[in-house]
Amino acid sequence: MIQLSVEHLTKSFDSNQVLNNLNFYVNEGEFVSILGPSGSGKSTIFNLVGGMLLPDDGSITLDGEKITGKRGSISYMPQTPSLMPWRSILQNVLLGQELMGRTDTETARKMLQKAGLGDYENAYPHELSGGMKQRAAFIRALLSPQPIILLDEPFSALDELTRHDMQKWLLDIWNEHKPTILFVTHNIEEAIYLSDRILVLSCKPAKVIQEYKVPFARPRMEEIFLHENFLSCKRSIHHALKNQ
Repeated sequence: MIQLSVEHLTKSFDSNQVLNNLNFYVNEGEFVSILGPSGSGKSTIFNLVGGMLLPDDGSITLDGEKITGKRGSISYMPQTPSLMPWRSILQNVLLGQELMGRTDTETARKMLQKAGLGDYENAYPHELSGGMKQRAAFIRALLSPQPIILLDEPFSALDELTRHDMQKWLLDIWNEHKPTILFVTHNIEEAIYLSDRILVLSCKPAKVIQEYKVPFARPRMEEIFLHENFLSCKRSIHHALKNQ
């Protein structure tokens, strides 16, 4: 079932047109990644879906309800963890629920434990490593009551080993809870490893020029990085991006 539908989105900033007749959808429980050239408008898409910007034309629908220009409908995790330094880790992960008037401390503690953060629930962000902060931020997004999570290059600032550990951890969490995720990344391998579908954007003004259905069953194993189908998919996506 289609959960998020983006139809005919167009957006300009003064004379700079960023999006042109952008269309895509995300099914319930699906993991969809967006890939595109630098400056192609990926963050603008998230700002529009999140209601922080209004499109010049087009509409955004979530669970059958039009949310164009409406804030609070989605859960958003930016590139940096954005944890509040004066709140403990437990208080940080409960923030989304708290803002909606209800908290589930027991579930939050269980998720922190599963993420290897059980001993840090009373710690503060400055006491955690980069990867630990990202896990806490994702748990906050997952615990928020909104039906879809937008992840904006959440692992881009991490070193390669930590990034790969976070990818595996994210897949484990996704396999267990099956949240609907719209994910922005510049990393082709990351998109293939994590996603059900990949949307490739053109240069701005951006629109979807290619859609790839990832041909690997779940749960995903690390061995797929060496699979010929993986390399073929990577080459195809790289070719589409290079032509932009």
